[in-house]
Amino acid sequence: MRHFAGHFADLDLSQKQVSILWLAHDHPGIAQTDLGRRMQMDRATTMAIVHALERKGLLQRTDGVQDRRRVALTLTAEGERMLTAARRAVGEHEAWLKGHFSKTELKQLFAMLRRIHEAPEA
Repeated sequence: MRHFAGHFADLDLSQKQVSILWLAHDHPGIAQTDLGRRMQMDRATTMAIVHALERKGLLQRTDGVQDRRRVALTLTAEGERMLTAARRAVGEHEAWLKGHFSKTELKQLFAMLRRIHEAPEA
């Protein structure tokens, strides 16, 4: 965890903030409620993260294309730049992490993580 945090210290972004930037990049115009659902976060938490990203100038709100009552979220140019830097940091961290395991161990690890991710909620 320290290694990951070290890579993100210069960016001044949390893991959740990076995830929201990533989702907004991959789904331009996504609604805040859809972000929260995809991230499995409550409305208040989602709103707080979105507001923080707006204050940093990384995310902007616009009217929805099909429904003007719906607020659409998109990355700003600075948000795109920060996401590029964050992706680079994630890649460096993943390379460091994977370097501690053999190919067989990585295959086993990914299978176990997939099983946890796909497990039904209790």
